[in-house]
Amino acid sequence: MAGIHITDIEAAINWWRERSPSPDGISACAEVRALAEVYALMVYYREPMADEASMPAAARAAWLAWYASTPDAPCIAICSTSQGDPLCKGCGRSFEEVQGWPGFSPAEKRVVWRRITQEGTAWRFTRYAERARLASGEDHPDPRVFVAAASGKAA
Repeated sequence: MAGIHITDIEAAINWWRERSPSPDGISACAEVRALAEVYALMVYYREPMADEASMPAAARAAWLAWYASTPDAPCIAICSTSQGDPLCKGCGRSFEEVQGWPGFSPAEKRVVWRRITQEGTAWRFTRYAERARLASGEDHPDPRVFVAAASGKAA
């Protein structure tokens, strides 16, 4: 099983905080509390990845709800792996990642998303950042905001 990076846990917490804000400024919704427990343990033990298989059910369900709100595939319809490139110039995935994508778990997909976002060399993040932004439903005028959103970091 793939691991879930701490930045994804953090992004999910923030998504839930926005979606279900605290009514009194103190208490958090059940999803935030479940994810915060995982996040706290990761910080305490200095672990960058949470094991997808052993994550508590409530935290995993909350993370999956956040995951469902993110773009699924990084594809921008410019696939150079079909032309023999080891990495797609459009999205940055390898031939094996493109071929196996439909069978990947959400955590496996996020591992790939994290790598290609950190590399930032694919046309999705350079030449065609606006196309990728529009295709994923993002409405930010600055492509750095999309890249930051995909990585779970602030722009």
